Amino acid sequence: MSSGAPRVVSLVPSMTETLLAWGLTPVACTRFCEQPTLTHVGGTKDPDVAAIVALDPDLVLMDREENRLEDAEALAAAGLVVHATHVTAYEEVSAQMEEVRRLLRMDPLPAVARAPANVAPLLTAFIAIWRRPWMTCGGGTYGSTLLASIGIENVYDTSESNYPQVGLADVASRNPDLVLLPSEPYRFAARHAAEISASVPGAAVHFVDGQDLFWWGARSNQARSRLAQALRSGP
Repeated sequence: MSSGAPRVVSLVPSMTETLLAWGLTPVACTRFCEQPTLTHVGGTKDPDVAAIVALDPDLVLMDREENRLEDAEALAAAGLVVHATHVTAYEEVSAQMEEVRRLLRMDPLPAVARAPANVAPLLTAFIAIWRRPWMTCGGGTYGSTLLASIGIENVYDTSESNYPQVGLADVASRNPDLVLLPSEPYRFAARHAAEISASVPGAAVHFVDGQDLFWWGARSNQARSRLAQALRSGP
């Protein structure tokens, strides 16, 4: 690694945000990282491998869910150091961030006291992530565990798939207290809330920040607090 600031290419939107929060600007990122002033090297699923190699980074950050194995292998074959994160639970975030900081030769983060989970009363929720077909996330995902940490149980927590396709009749049969419509990866609108309300009567529909729900990293603790506050208030 170079003696100055490390040259990092981030192909993970939440890690790009985290690096910037740490005061380290990546030399390049994806077009989905929402950083228009930074150099873009394609998307998360179609990065420009040649452009990344030409940047001669000290480290390329990838993620097992966000990125493709073949792109990681191509970058490694070109002689680049590639690190792939893999977070499936809120409790794993700190360790994953510390590993990235170790690779970047950065000091450990100060210890932060974690607030106790708000588990009284326990609510249940259906988390919509796509439509046509309707899809949700299972219990083995970061978003589901983040909600569990604030006392909200995913009604598809025991699904064998992390991202199952579901029907609204099945959702209704699970009697969720809440329906969450995040702002990404699908941009839900008022008409979708009306459709859900008609099909899943009795559930309070909430529009939530998809980045707070699904982007792990520097935002995790504050995102957890924001979601807890939003879901304790009205829809």
